[in-house]
Amino acid sequence: MSKMSTEPARLALNGATMGTRWQATFFAAPGFDPDPVRAALQQAVDEVDAQMSTWRADSDLMRLNAAETGAWVMVPDRLRQVLALGLEIGRASGGAFDIGMGDAVTAWGFGPEDAAPEAIRAAMTRRRGPAHTMLEIDGDRVRKTAPVALDLNGIAKGHGTDRLAETLVALGIDAGLVGIDGEMRALGVRPDGQPWAIAVEAPDFAARAPHSVLALEDAAVATSGDYRHWVEVQGRRLSHTMDPDKGRPLPAPPASVTVVARTCAEADAWATALMVLGPDKGGELARERGLDALFLMRDQDGRTTSRATGRLFGQGAAQSRTAPAKLR
Repeated sequence: MSKMSTEPARLALNGATMGTRWQATFFAAPGFDPDPVRAALQQAVDEVDAQMSTWRADSDLMRLNAAETGAWVMVPDRLRQVLALGLEIGRASGGAFDIGMGDAVTAWGFGPEDAAPEAIRAAMTRRRGPAHTMLEIDGDRVRKTAPVALDLNGIAKGHGTDRLAETLVALGIDAGLVGIDGEMRALGVRPDGQPWAIAVEAPDFAARAPHSVLALEDAAVATSGDYRHWVEVQGRRLSHTMDPDKGRPLPAPPASVTVVARTCAEADAWATALMVLGPDKGGELARERGLDALFLMRDQDGRTTSRATGRLFGQGAAQSRTAPAKLR
């Protein structure tokens, strides 16, 4: 048998989910049948969508949204876990990450319906409180203690990425790279012993290009930015990231925030929270909590400037377009 026939083969699988695509890359012995893996990965993200989508009227999340205030609702365990994590990061971020922004997200046209002026006015004028003050979790039951529209778009794709990773491990594949729409999680290392290379995208509205490159093993990375999903109002682009205090898109967010964490759900939620807080308050909170975060901003001339916290993004990674970093 030739040497080439025994070398691990690179497999790249993908499929549709949450209005975008999931992807998984791993290495396996020649002749390995990827179809059962592909089916299991698709089933994992389909479950996330069925539980957490705001685009599906029959999802478990929308069933909770439709329930009367004060009524206990039974929810699947994974939805309960994501709700609990969302509330935890909401409290830790002082409400900057808020899963109770469903009315604003829908009103401004970032949900399944077009933007509606009356809904926008209602979202901007209602008296707000963060979701962690309006939601109670008791075992597998959840209830709203005040009217609130829940939205998990700032954490569900990260959780879906974690489910892809967990599914690979359950199938005996302990090294690989998985992701949904740029939220990525690395398992182990490549066959050559090197970590997985993941690009941090430059915040460019017109093109896709790397700003810097991370080399990760057993870690996750997520980016929240203003350059992929926006609405245009009176000739001005408004980011999909909502200001929880105002019920409207952030008027002047960073161009992007990238966070590396243990899980992709955590990285996803913290990237959104730090977008809301901005590089000053967000950078201070990131340092207090020991988060690895990279803030990218545009100056008046459209040039990208950066600010970083944590050892992974150190000064070199913040300034270089190809600086590597690794989390063990």
